[in-house]
Amino acid sequence: MNMHIVIVEDEAAIRQELKLLLENALYKVTALGEFQDTAAAALAAEPDLILLDIRLPGESGFDVCTKIRAVSEVPVIFLTSQTDSADELNGMLRGGDDYVTKPFYPPVLLARITAVLKRTKRAAGQEKELDRLAYRGVELDVARGSIRCQDRQAELTKNEFKILYYLFQNTGRIIPRIELIEYLWDNQVFIDDNTLSVNMTRIRAKLEQLGVHDLVETKRGMGYRL
Repeated sequence: MNMHIVIVEDEAAIRQELKLLLENALYKVTALGEFQDTAAAALAAEPDLILLDIRLPGESGFDVCTKIRAVSEVPVIFLTSQTDSADELNGMLRGGDDYVTKPFYPPVLLARITAVLKRTKRAAGQEKELDRLAYRGVELDVARGSIRCQDRQAELTKNEFKILYYLFQNTGRIIPRIELIEYLWDNQVFIDDNTLSVNMTRIRAKLEQLGVHDLVETKRGMGYRL
């Protein structure tokens, strides 16, 4: 079945150009022509990916993306004529998966779409494949985003879950801090070195609530290991 892309672009000429480009690349395409309750309209089409202009009538693409992210993890690529790096950062922080400036070069846009769809499919496949991960009596529930030991359980934030998920997939190996940060960025969790430290402290506190001590080992100057 062909992947379905929703175009959210208020300029009719660009909207039509995008529609033809994507249809010629064998995507199923829905192009929105009205922009009231845009996030809901885009999600109602059940897309595999949304191309989202930043400057829209009524509300910005940033606000639309925030509404989408509140209920869905569908990939979003921002399209904009603005080249300000602050806008690009804002787009990423709002939950965007990529950012393409206009006028776009069609092969590059198609390549970016392919890359985002592949990454999303791979991440989804990994999560379906492994519903639960276990190590030294501690179980990470992938579906619920929680951690358990015997009869005790603790809920995890998105950041905490992603960090533990990567450590559980790499047990016994020292994971450098930079590798962990890059993995999180690739999975739409925007985090820096200080935030990583804060999250590791919280993870250890939750593990201790479960009666688990020293599960996550810190190798000073190197990284972390389960």
